[in-house]
Amino acid sequence: MKKTKHPVQLPDSFINKWLEDTDTTLSVQFQEAAEWGANSELEACCQWLDFFVTASVAKNLKKVRRPSANANALEVLDRISADIGIRDAAILRNAIEGEGVND
Repeated sequence: MKKTKHPVQLPDSFINKWLEDTDTTLSVQFQEAAEWGANSELEACCQWLDFFVTASVAKNLKKVRRPSANANALEVLDRISADIGIRDAAILRNAIEGEGVND
């Protein structure tokens, strides 16, 4: 039977380092192990999020539409209509919306 390693099991390098370094206290070893575990979990979560967020963003980018030139022009017109007067604003609005202007 093949012995498999659990994905969050400390790497052998940690254990070997602790066995060789007799000055490392148990609390330091626990702290290093907890830090390694937290970093491993964070890395796994980031990989998972990268995959799903990238797919989600790509899907949503297809749905996002930039405002048309007419929509932008109407927005500007709304901001400046008080300065140019109601009649001129109406003429511009009709031209932008494609209703034409009486010649």
